[in-house]
Amino acid sequence: MLSFDTPTHRFHLRAAAVIRQGARVLLHRLETDTIWALPGGRVEPGEESAATVVRELREELGIEATVSHLLWVAENFFPHAGRNYHELGMYFEVTLPDDSPLLTGPGPYFGSEPGAVLRFQWFTLEELERLDVRPAFLTRALASTSPVPMHFVVRD
Repeated sequence: MLSFDTPTHRFHLRAAAVIRQGARVLLHRLETDTIWALPGGRVEPGEESAATVVRELREELGIEATVSHLLWVAENFFPHAGRNYHELGMYFEVTLPDDSPLLTGPGPYFGSEPGAVLRFQWFTLEELERLDVRPAFLTRALASTSPVPMHFVVRD
């Protein structure tokens, strides 16, 4: 994965899926965490970021997704566990097959990450205001329907 340490920051290149169903959006978190984020993961060397989204959804949930287009690029700077992070995030509109259990069942849904359990859950745009969603720009951006990719710089 494209992740490395510098003297001041740990850098990540991350790709994430924006999966919407009507006025709902799918978020995930570690089962033991309180922070919600969009599903996705770190890009592997030589891997296109859109392919990362497809791979991560297959690995974590066993589903096949289709990437539509790039919505946002975010430079995200944040502290976590005593370390400073610099993350470059690529956020893509993604659709699921019509027969996906994620679209037909009530949820929550559970996936796996090595050594951890992931919880996936649908939230309405109004519910996002009451959650700790990271990066913070997502709460506003998820309500946007702009067809033009946008750039965000976030310092949490």
